[in-house]
Amino acid sequence: MRKFRVLNQVEIARQRWGGASKTIDNWLDERRQLLIQYCHLAGVNYQSASTLPDEAEVNEFCALLMDYLSVGHFEVYEMLVSDDEDVQALKQELFPKLSATTDQALDFNDQFAEGYTAENTRDFELAITQLGEALDDRFELEDRLIQRMHGLVNDSVTG
Repeated sequence: MRKFRVLNQVEIARQRWGGASKTIDNWLDERRQLLIQYCHLAGVNYQSASTLPDEAEVNEFCALLMDYLSVGHFEVYEMLVSDDEDVQALKQELFPKLSATTDQALDFNDQFAEGYTAENTRDFELAITQLGEALDDRFELEDRLIQRMHGLVNDSVTG
């Protein structure tokens, strides 16, 4: 995962769209927390590459991941998608890609939530890297939805 670029993108997103919606603000805060925990699990902050997270850390991350996905799917996405024809086209383009990243995250959760052990650490290292790449893709897709919604809000205010 392009970890540091993604963390910077969260801050950019907060600067661009902060205050447009309390729901979006809270969701971006959740994204930031998820990324911080991801970086910790992926070893970005570890002093030694041989140090791995413990089961509690993995379980906490999985809970954050599931919360983030749920808010996206059940609160944010529908709020961001209007009946506007352009937005509907964007939805048709992005939702299958978002769904694919959701599937990867759910697979990760199924494999490691309450099931992370010393025996599957090699699987974990590969899986956390693949999940990071999926999350990076997901955040870019979500930002496109937020950008579109923000543009519609600005258009209605100025129009």
